[in-house]
Amino acid sequence: MHTRKCWGLRLALIVVILLSGATGVVAQSAAHNVITFETGKTPAREIHVATSGNDTTGDGSAANPYRTIGRGVQAATPGTAIRIHAGMYAARVNITDLNGTADAPIWIGGAPGEARPIIENVSEGLHLTRVRYVIVHDLEVRHTSDNGINTDDGGEYANVDATRHVIFRNLYIHHVGSGGNQDCLKLSGVNDYYVLDSEFAFCGGGSSGSGIDHVGCHNGLIVGNYFHDLSANAVQTKGGSENIEIRANRMVNSGERAVNIGGSTGFQYFRPPLSTTQPNYEARNIRVIANVIEGSVAPLAFVGAVDSLAANNTIVNPTNWLIRILQETTTSGSYQFLACANNTVANNLFYFDRSNLSTYVNVGPNTASATFIFANNLWYAHDNPAQSQPNLPVTESNGIVGQNPRLVNPAGGDYHLQNTSPAIAHGQPAPGVTTDYDGAAYNNPPSIGAFEFVPQLVLHGTPRSQAIDLNWTVSAVLPPTSTWRIAYYSQTVPITISHIVSPTRAYALTGLTNYAWHTITLNAMLDTTPFLTDTIKLLPTDRLVYLPSIRK
Repeated sequence: MHTRKCWGLRLALIVVILLSGATGVVAQSAAHNVITFETGKTPAREIHVATSGNDTTGDGSAANPYRTIGRGVQAATPGTAIRIHAGMYAARVNITDLNGTADAPIWIGGAPGEARPIIENVSEGLHLTRVRYVIVHDLEVRHTSDNGINTDDGGEYANVDATRHVIFRNLYIHHVGSGGNQDCLKLSGVNDYYVLDSEFAFCGGGSSGSGIDHVGCHNGLIVGNYFHDLSANAVQTKGGSENIEIRANRMVNSGERAVNIGGSTGFQYFRPPLSTTQPNYEARNIRVIANVIEGSVAPLAFVGAVDSLAANNTIVNPTNWLIRILQETTTSGSYQFLACANNTVANNLFYFDRSNLSTYVNVGPNTASATFIFANNLWYAHDNPAQSQPNLPVTESNGIVGQNPRLVNPAGGDYHLQNTSPAIAHGQPAPGVTTDYDGAAYNNPPSIGAFEFVPQLVLHGTPRSQAIDLNWTVSAVLPPTSTWRIAYYSQTVPITISHIVSPTRAYALTGLTNYAWHTITLNAMLDTTPFLTDTIKLLPTDRLVYLPSIRK
C-alpha cells in the first residue's frame, strides 16, 4: 500500500540564464537535448573582426583584425569561425553563396566571453542568400528599417539545396522595421534549420511583422526562444512550409496570432512552386508543442493548414479568441488548395478571462473544421468558471471544463502545476511529444499543459526494529537559510524535530513502536513557513521477512 501527499510548490527563486544583452530568456535547447550539425565540432581557424580593425591592412588575426563583417566573410572557408568582437557595426552585411560542409561548418558570430556585437541603423542586419552549413550566433540586431536578419534561397524556389543546414542561436533581434510588415527573422526557402535560445521583440507594426516569418521552409526546429511585444505573430509558417516543430518557447503579447500555422501567400512565392496536378497547402505538419503563450489576440491560428498539431501548450489570457480556424488562400484557376483540415488540438491548458473574449473559437468560411480533433484539453475561465465551456466545431474527447488547474503562481507567471491540479496525468500520449517546457519527460499519461508535474521533494523510508531510516531527494534550489522539519505520529501527539540544516538528506527516527503505522511529514522551511512537503506512512518491524511496511 502506498499513499503520498506532496505539495510541490515552486520556489520563488527562479534561476534564469540570460543571454547577454537580452532580458528574460531562459536558454533551453540544452535541456531538450537538441542535436545539430554543429554538435561536437570546433573551428579549424578563426578570422577576427573588430571596430578597431582595418579591411585594407588587416589580416584577420586577433592582433590585426578586419574592420567589417563583410570582409571577414570574404576570407571564410569551411571550418572557419568569424569572431566578431564587441562593438557597434553600422553596415548591412550581404552574404551570398557561403558554403561550409557537414564536417566543417562556418560560424558567424560574437567572440566567446564578450558581449554580443551590435548591428544597428541599417536596412537589414544580415542578408544571407544560398548558404549551407552556416551558424549565425551571438549577435544583436536592432533599429533596422527592414527585416532584422533575412535568409533566402536567392529565388531558386524549386531547389531544396539552395539554402540548407543553417543554425540561428543566441540572437537578440529587436526594434525592427518601419511600422509595417518587417520581421525580426525572415526565412524564405530555408530547409533543415534550427532557431535556438534567441529573443525577438518589437518587430513590424500595424498588425504586421513576425518574430520569425517562414515562407516555404521545411524541416525546422524552433526551441527555447523568447518572443514578446510583437505586432502580428511570434512565429508564422506559410507558403508551403512543412515539417516544422515549434517547441518550448515563451511568447508574451505576440500580436494578432501568436502562432500562425499557415497564412496567406502570393502564388509566386510558394516553395516548392505550386502544383497544377496536386492539391496545395499553406502549411503541413507544423507541430506546436510545450510552449507558454501569454496574451495575444489569438494564441493559435490554423490558416489553410493541414495535418498539424498543437499539443501540451499552456495558454494564458488571450484578448479575443482562444483559437482561430481560417482559410485565406483558396482554389483559384489551375491551383487547387486544401481546406484547413485534419489538425489536432490536444493536452493544452487554456487559462483565460472570459470577459476578454468575443468567442472562444473563431471558425471562418471555406474550412473543414469538422475534421479537427480536440482531446484532453483543460478550459478554465478564471474570472467566471461557469463560462469555461468553449464553442468547439466538434465534440471533444476527455476535455476538462471549469476546473481550476491550480497553477503555482499565475499572477507571477509561474504556470507549473501544484500537486492537486486536475491537469496531472489527464493528457493523452502524443507521438513525438516527449518533454515539457523545462525539458522534463512527460509521464504516461502526461499532464495537460506545458509543464509535467515533477515533485520537488520525495521522501523515502526504510523500517527496522523500533526505527525508521529516512532519506529524501529534492530537485528545487533551496535558499541558504532554509531548514528541514520532521513531524511524525502514530496514535499519540505528534513529535516535531526542527532546524535540521539544509544540506541534510537523511535522518533516523528511533524509539518507535513496532507494528504501529507512523505518519511522517517532511517540510522544507523558510523561517516558520513550509514551502515543500512530503508525507509517508511506515510500519516499524523486527521481522526479517518482507512485510508491506511502507505506505505512501
